[in-house]
Amino acid sequence: MLKPLYAILIDGGFMTKKLQGRLDRHVTADDICVESARIQALAAVADYELLRIYYYDAAPLSDTIQKPVSKERVNLSVTPRSLAAQSLLANLVLKPNFALRMGQLNLSPEKWRMKPSAARKLRREARPLQDDDFVLDIQQKGVDLRIGLDMARLALRDMVRAVVVVTGDSDFVPAFKYVRREGVKVILDPMGHNVRPELRHHADIVLES
Repeated sequence: MLKPLYAILIDGGFMTKKLQGRLDRHVTADDICVESARIQALAAVADYELLRIYYYDAAPLSDTIQKPVSKERVNLSVTPRSLAAQSLLANLVLKPNFALRMGQLNLSPEKWRMKPSAARKLRREARPLQDDDFVLDIQQKGVDLRIGLDMARLALRDMVRAVVVVTGDSDFVPAFKYVRREGVKVILDPMGHNVRPELRHHADIVLES
């Protein structure tokens, strides 16, 4: 008898942030594959067969901008972080069973915002501003939307009977509620992140790690 199918949907920005905190280095495609293999070995999906792993992220920025204080020009496409992200995406798309769904990153008109830690220090003791007091003001567009739409599509077309969603974002509550009403089991993997209670409430299984 054929097993029912399931899909893994990975919020790439969330997973890479969690893994970078654990590994203390840039995340590679192989690291993502290790996490995916961990999920596939779970008892919660033992009675299902994998359809596909959907990985959602945004391509790194390629703008050339000026640092906020020194005005030094920086090509964002050749920074270590950008090169690591480019390598991850280029290699991950070649891995078996992976499908990439890409949103985009947008710089705000101001391009930079002050770090909260720098603002606190400056309130305590005035000093000249430094480039390191600022971080790029970047917004990710289209990634959450694609995850929600794919969950709905998989459920409506009866392509899967379960989804494993790797995220810590409570914005997915409506999508969780919708696919559960369609009879699809929702398994949440927050990778040890302390997610909001409502996200837990609308998952059938929450993986603890």
